[in-house]
Amino acid sequence: MQDWSGTFGARTTADEAVADRDLSGQLMIVTGANSGIGFHTARALASAGARVVFACRDSAAGAAAVERTLAAHPGVLAEVSPLDLGSRQSISDFAQRIDADSVDTLICNAGLFGGPYQEVDGALERTVGVSHVGHFLLVRALLPELLAQGGGRVVMVASESHRTPSKLDFDRLPLTAAQYSGFVAYGQAKLCNVLFASELQRRYGGEGLTACSLHPGSMIPTNIARSSSLAGFVMKLISPFTKDLNTGAATSIVCATHPHLEEISGRYFSDCRPKLPSAEASDVAVAERLWKRTEEWVGAS
Repeated sequence: MQDWSGTFGARTTADEAVADRDLSGQLMIVTGANSGIGFHTARALASAGARVVFACRDSAAGAAAVERTLAAHPGVLAEVSPLDLGSRQSISDFAQRIDADSVDTLICNAGLFGGPYQEVDGALERTVGVSHVGHFLLVRALLPELLAQGGGRVVMVASESHRTPSKLDFDRLPLTAAQYSGFVAYGQAKLCNVLFASELQRRYGGEGLTACSLHPGSMIPTNIARSSSLAGFVMKLISPFTKDLNTGAATSIVCATHPHLEEISGRYFSDCRPKLPSAEASDVAVAERLWKRTEEWVGAS
């Protein structure tokens, strides 16, 4: 059993977290793997023997990330597959391209912050539309493969920003142009990530699925702020005082590879260790309501 007060912590790197793991024969998918935390997560998993699919909106950037991975770790199994989480057709096409009977781990890492109000498929505000609804649709599309061999893992990369606003405002979701605030949209999206992981665990844990969520670190300078020049400037300004990208990916690695599933199932992690999420994120009734509301958004019965 893992001694959470021991080996892993805030300074653990992705490479250290995966150092004693043999992931040979496992298929792992990482969304947003072309840069930042997603890249180092996918790279480290591939270095430990997993076949890793870099699921990226920009195919060229994804291919470049695969090349960087192969250069750092010759002979590993890394490939790119295009995925736009704002497009339902793209999500469906991606799932159909998975040429395997089972998927061991899906790491829902992709996200975005800030910028002007925009919508994705379904007339949904894009922050929640991509970070939550897109991943909801992706998980749903891959459920047969995730459950094929007694259950795979789903790892939601959330954030401590799930605590602000403190409540999930169903009366305002999805946000309209008049209601839009980049900070509110991001906080609500990350709260959705934590709630989705816990509800996914409750619904499919009995079939062997393991789901959890995590905070990778605060204000790590990633590409998530590509839509906001101000946020990008602030992240760059404080980068000497935050985790680097390799360290930011470590908690995702721990959640994806920890050998004792019962110790991660339905839990929230930070600095490679379990942490209590907000009261709202722990509310079973809110998680169930979000699931049903998301089904309404995507037109599912």
